[in-house]
Amino acid sequence: MYISSSSSYYCCIFWFNWVLCLISFSSATDPYVFFDWTVSYVTASPLGVKQQVIGVEGQFPGPILNVTTNWNVVVNVKNNLDEPLLLTWNGIQQRKNAWQDGVSGTNCPIPAGWNWTYQFQVKDQIGSFFYFPSLYFQRAAGGYGGIVINNRDVIAVPFETPDGDITLFISDWYIKSHKELREQVESGVGLGAPDGILINGFGPYRYDSAVVPDGIAFQTIYVDPGKTYRIRVHNIGISTSLNFRVQNHNLLLVETEGSYTVQQNYTNMDIHVGQSYSFLVTMDQNASSDYYIVASPRFVNSSAWTKAIGVAILHYSNSLGPASGPLPDPPNEYDTYFSMNQARSIRWNVSAGAARPNPQGSFKYGQITVTDVYVILNRPPELIDGKWRTTLNGISYLAPSTPLKLAQQFNIPGVFKLDFPNRLMNRPAKVDTSVINGTFKGFMEIIFQNNDTTVQSYHLDGYAFFVVGMDNGVWTENSRSTYNKWDGVARCTTQVFPGAWTAILVSLDNAGIWNLRAQNLDSWHLGQEVYLSVVNPDMDKNELPLPDNTIYCGALSSLQKDQAQRVNFSRASRCPVAMKTILAAVFLALFGTCFT
Repeated sequence: MYISSSSSYYCCIFWFNWVLCLISFSSATDPYVFFDWTVSYVTASPLGVKQQVIGVEGQFPGPILNVTTNWNVVVNVKNNLDEPLLLTWNGIQQRKNAWQDGVSGTNCPIPAGWNWTYQFQVKDQIGSFFYFPSLYFQRAAGGYGGIVINNRDVIAVPFETPDGDITLFISDWYIKSHKELREQVESGVGLGAPDGILINGFGPYRYDSAVVPDGIAFQTIYVDPGKTYRIRVHNIGISTSLNFRVQNHNLLLVETEGSYTVQQNYTNMDIHVGQSYSFLVTMDQNASSDYYIVASPRFVNSSAWTKAIGVAILHYSNSLGPASGPLPDPPNEYDTYFSMNQARSIRWNVSAGAARPNPQGSFKYGQITVTDVYVILNRPPELIDGKWRTTLNGISYLAPSTPLKLAQQFNIPGVFKLDFPNRLMNRPAKVDTSVINGTFKGFMEIIFQNNDTTVQSYHLDGYAFFVVGMDNGVWTENSRSTYNKWDGVARCTTQVFPGAWTAILVSLDNAGIWNLRAQNLDSWHLGQEVYLSVVNPDMDKNELPLPDNTIYCGALSSLQKDQAQRVNFSRASRCPVAMKTILAAVFLALFGTCFT
């Protein structure tokens, strides 16, 4: 077939524009990003002693997942540990997609030697979060890393763009393996004082030769004078509240767990287990020396804790010498009033947009009628049927062999009961798989009452909740008069002080089964968790279906195919990339045809 040169030209223009239109159409969807991660043991010496830690892609801590609002994230996880694994995405709401939550109630574990691909959208979220392994006390060995969700360009951020972005993980740390710590907790022996506090997986700078031995590697943060940096701080530890401070520098709080806050300066911040904060820190000092970055334990009363202080170095590019002298003073170690008042001072920036252009405060949570009230009381570990357990409302959660979400999907009877009590019942404590029966689009009030002797943190998957009140003593109906019904901060993890209560409000608009847990790893491991079932009675068609790469276990084990028959990535996740590849090939073929 012969085509004239002019015809060839117009033919090519036609096909070129057609393919471009198709490519533009496929690109108009929210972007996809792909990651391949291997989770394995690596050798590290965070406190100067070689030990086995859990790394992601050989890194400890693991890589930072840096994405933007509404992006689709696909993470192929290969489990090279010697025990099953799940990664959970702390604070990622998994809108209508509990299948990707990565906890025992939603997913079968990834067996050793297997891979599994997570696929989720960071829908309508911004801010600072983290991921970690959710099973078998593994978080005590590492396996964690940061999640940064950036604003879309069309949404204004309520502060000037920083000159740099820094992530810091602070955590208590033990030289014992996570398996030894797990057995210790199960035998009724407390964790005791940690061997140290890590900052980004490093031990302390040798600020005092009598306290810190020689030969420990430490973290150095390099900065330039006059510049402002966003520092995201996560307490990724096991069970210790930590006070964070930077010598001679103010911490301007701007965000916590996906919410922009009223901007206030702090000289230090108590960060409890599982919590995340973003500060703007301006390098406004004269750099006569380096400066200490400190994370120290709070609310401890044993001399064994004196060596457990994390110290990193802030190094100006024009610094005249190393840091020296005493560390910056912490608050009074036993003053929970200071810490509680500090927590109350953290407020929602109601005028700022976040993931959407409308102001955060346009959701007037204080005007919504509460539909369900749960007063959830914890207790210290106790013997139940001869085993050490922790409880919420007298029930210690028993994880069934079939995840709750799968049991619900396949209508398997007897796996769980929708009968979690809304208050402590007058009966002996028991081990059970009891689930909260939530009302879809209801508005739930939860009061956490801490009868333990230590600060406990509680986290809810699938949602951001409003922290509306906290106080010492026992919560009563009259306590509602103290609630903040205007600018209580929305977040996913809140602290509850010993002998005190914290109240939250949450809008149940995300269908699924969601984990409510103690972030303190010892409390969580011994049973201090419950699941919240939120079912749309109209069978929400937008809730994502069972993934095609689902791992089956328990009562559904017979459905499981051999690993060799499974694909690394689900077919759906590759569509946008595959579409562009196909269209590019079509274009090249048509382009060649035009001149044949």
